[in-house]
Amino acid sequence: MARLSVNSDNAGVYVTLEEMVKLRYQAQGFSFLPRQPIHSLLAGRHASRLRGRGLNFEEIRRYLPGDDIRNMDWKVTARTQKPHTRVYTEERDRPAILLVDQSLSMFFGSRVNMKSVTAAQAAALAAWRIVGVGDRVGAVVFNDSEISEVKPHRSQKTVMRILQSILKQNHKLNLEHRVQSSPEMLNTVLERLVNRVGHDYLICIISDLAGANSETKRLVSLLAQHNDVMVAMIYDALETKLPQAGRLVISDGAVQLEVDTQGRKFQRDFSELFNDRLKHAHEWLGKRGIPILPLHTAENVAVQVRSLLGYSMQTKRA
Repeated sequence: MARLSVNSDNAGVYVTLEEMVKLRYQAQGFSFLPRQPIHSLLAGRHASRLRGRGLNFEEIRRYLPGDDIRNMDWKVTARTQKPHTRVYTEERDRPAILLVDQSLSMFFGSRVNMKSVTAAQAAALAAWRIVGVGDRVGAVVFNDSEISEVKPHRSQKTVMRILQSILKQNHKLNLEHRVQSSPEMLNTVLERLVNRVGHDYLICIISDLAGANSETKRLVSLLAQHNDVMVAMIYDALETKLPQAGRLVISDGAVQLEVDTQGRKFQRDFSELFNDRLKHAHEWLGKRGIPILPLHTAENVAVQVRSLLGYSMQTKRA
């Protein structure tokens, strides 16, 4: 995939700590719970398996008008000859892990942001939202050679540690340093999560899925057995349709190739390559009940997330 050669001072090439901190004030109007508006992405062809928080048993008390009859305790009702119901409270804590891709494949962008910047902003938005509703948040940030972990905690200090970790790896992206692309790092990180994460986590994978393969499917499926998994797939408009710009030299960071973008067949094949990858991701994630949020680089991340998850100004829980 070709990468733009741009001045590092330009906005959108590298993320700044200031913009990630400011996203705290946009982290509202969306929910990570399974109950979404009818137009939401989560109400798509495949039903989402997102469980949200669990329920803790609190007490048994006399039935009151308006109580959910499904919570009736029939044994106590039969013994006392008076209707009794079981009362539950929603668990207040659901730890979340953000898996943030800052590898070389993410250092690409044709409009507004590099994919790496959009991923960083999406992670910041999620972190602020999760902590804002009282849950613990942690992160695994990775590039082509390094993995950085922040354990889940319920504090703004933890969010800032996550943002600093993202910032550090984001600013290491530089084609001039000839970093070797390592698509297998995605699976390395997923395998680490499989071995370390317990049950009932929310796991948000923020990546362009460039390194996804059959092993990725296996690892994500294992994570989804006992946890909620969401995927924010980052992409650029140029990946969906290549402009007719004559002969161009494209590179994957290691090999360069000259192509003629005027050719209709090349144009068609180029577009189909990304569309097939997105369709395939929808299919294998959908079959596992895992929602996918396609986020592109040319629009405000918060606006996209609210649109995909179902905008509601009354939303008060994550």
